[in-house]
Amino acid sequence: MTMKLAVFDCDGTLVDGQADICQTMVQAFEKARLSPPDANDVRRIVGLSLSVAIRHLAPDLDDAKSREIVELYKAAYFARRQEGLLNEPLYDGIPELLTALQAAGWTLAVATGKSDRGLQSVLAAHGLTDTFVSLQTADRHPSKPHPAMLEAALFEAGAQPSEAVMIGDTSFDMEMGRAAGVRAIGVAWGYHPPEELLATGAELVAGTMDELHAALEQHA
Repeated sequence: MTMKLAVFDCDGTLVDGQADICQTMVQAFEKARLSPPDANDVRRIVGLSLSVAIRHLAPDLDDAKSREIVELYKAAYFARRQEGLLNEPLYDGIPELLTALQAAGWTLAVATGKSDRGLQSVLAAHGLTDTFVSLQTADRHPSKPHPAMLEAALFEAGAQPSEAVMIGDTSFDMEMGRAAGVRAIGVAWGYHPPEELLATGAELVAGTMDELHAALEQHA
């Protein structure tokens, strides 16, 4: 039986965490006594590893100040989680899509710019802890679009690149898929526009869960 591996991004693909990310980034910059970035700029870097994201948002900062903001962001995000303030809802239709894919013989994985702790927390909150056979995060890999996350997911699932698809909402996901030799499908409900996803390697951009499901089954 041919392996079918679907690797999902998290923020902007499975869950909508942009409000928490934007608010926490503002807190981190303000605690570092710096003007916070515009929310649209923050949405643009969702999916990158945190240190890389900070360099994109504030390229003129020295390394010490960048590291300070990284640590302030981590601390603020952890505090929000501990206080029960995080709101990372699943996009409508995600549970049904994942169930349908598993029933059709798909193996599922995640490749995300989140930390291990952040990903485990959001999966546990939505009862998805046992859904994915491979969880790849920024804690153990270079930032997207480097292919290391996808390569690790392929290895853990026992899949070849030709048997896998990367599903995400950003150009970083599409570029990562291309770098790993994996098909890439974009989703239109996340943080980068469809035309950008197509320009960076998406074979198509799904506008709804039904379109995504149909695209995966058509090319399985």
